[in-house]
Amino acid sequence: MDKKKIAIIFGGCSSEHEVSCVSATSVINNLPHDKYEPVCLGITKDGRWYLFSGPVEEIADGRWEHNALNQPAFISPDRNVHGIVVDGKIGFDVIKVDCVFPVLHGRNGEDGTMQGLLQLSGIPYVGCHTLASAVCMDKAVTHTLLTAAGIKQANYLWFFADKYQTGAEKIKVKINARLGYPVFVKPANAGSSVGISKVHNEAELGAAVEKAAREDDKIVVEEAIVGQEVECAVLGNSEPEASLVGEIAASAEFYDYDDKYKSGTSQLYIPAHLSDEVMEEIRSTAARAYRMLGCAGLTRVDFFVRNGNEVLLNELNTLPGFTSISMYPKLWEAFGLPYSDLIDRLITLSFEIKAKY
Repeated sequence: MDKKKIAIIFGGCSSEHEVSCVSATSVINNLPHDKYEPVCLGITKDGRWYLFSGPVEEIADGRWEHNALNQPAFISPDRNVHGIVVDGKIGFDVIKVDCVFPVLHGRNGEDGTMQGLLQLSGIPYVGCHTLASAVCMDKAVTHTLLTAAGIKQANYLWFFADKYQTGAEKIKVKINARLGYPVFVKPANAGSSVGISKVHNEAELGAAVEKAAREDDKIVVEEAIVGQEVECAVLGNSEPEASLVGEIAASAEFYDYDDKYKSGTSQLYIPAHLSDEVMEEIRSTAARAYRMLGCAGLTRVDFFVRNGNEVLLNELNTLPGFTSISMYPKLWEAFGLPYSDLIDRLITLSFEIKAKY
């Protein structure tokens, strides 16, 4: 049986560029090589695309960008091409691919932009389609839709960053009236806790808004929930499955970027320290939100649990981390689905979606 060619896209113009490279390394190393042949397509932080054919270990630490064998290349939106166009210096070559796994986190990769290109290309790809990717990336839109669906969340409000320049006092009044302090200030469109601040009082608000505004022009403010941080992995298309529930005991004041990917000092508990009834509520809510927002393939759904029994949905991550310490593959491994089998399942799901279009 001929192996199917899987284009692994990594890097990207995102604050999560480095995490993407680590995730991609894990995906490539765990790809079932008896069934699939990886084709590596890297994107630099400034947006240059290269076909990378060097050692996989060069991807995680960024050395791949300087490999002498790199060739400019890109996914063609032309459905007749169905693959990657490579600049061969004396002409253009085409590498046909069977599926794309966009191992990209954050903006310009997880937010619907890459998914739009892949939708045009006609190539099956792993993960949510354009609309669900965009909706789940934008916390203000996600909050609004979940509120309409009656799914409980932390109290919140949002505003455009430029409005804070002229209407800061009005925004401060709303925060005091609706939320109180402390609050979390977040960019609406960013991932891996980038640009987030915990604000303890009104005096700290301006700096937090400025930090968030460096990532996005829309700002979300949420009440600070005192409770357990838990996560549930969802897998599937029209009939999604929810994994066991995992719990994060953050070593920092909140589960920030360094805690997730650098220090590695947070404790992960699978299953979470919750009753069976509460975990079942989390699993059913995760699957319901997944379907309601149009997700497909995979999504990690994050929750807070207050007082051990009040379940509050925090956010949905349509392309969660796939590093060796990431919760998404760990949750499925604990559920009896090893990493390599998970990747195989995700690729199979991408073909199922494509068959409907």
